[in-house]
Amino acid sequence: MATVKGLTEVVILVHDLDKSVSFYQDILGLRVMSPPDVQGASFLQAGESNNGVPQHEGSGSFPQDRMQRPLHHIGFEIDADDYEAERQRLETLGYQLRFGEHPFLPLRGIYLDDPDGNEVELIAPKS
Repeated sequence: MATVKGLTEVVILVHDLDKSVSFYQDILGLRVMSPPDVQGASFLQAGESNNGVPQHEGSGSFPQDRMQRPLHHIGFEIDADDYEAERQRLETLGYQLRFGEHPFLPLRGIYLDDPDGNEVELIAPKS
């Protein structure tokens, strides 16, 4: 059996590719890694890994109930020292934030929605 070494990619279907890329790039700091001539999709890099978050335009409507959606949420790791500053920055930008703690790991999360309503978690170790 092969050993899983990490997450390679998460594909998100979106309604407006430019708006979604702007959110993930400008708000969360991901870097666009796909060439500009790629049509209908954009690949963004999270952190220093080679992992991407591809986004494909042209999805249908999403169910209102998050549990009925094909994607529940995406979690991005942040440093414990950055947690409070990130919370304040996102609130200043007008995002409605939700908060939670992992049920069995020493982690806490900030939750917000991307332009299509996909839930994004910024997760940090408890300090």
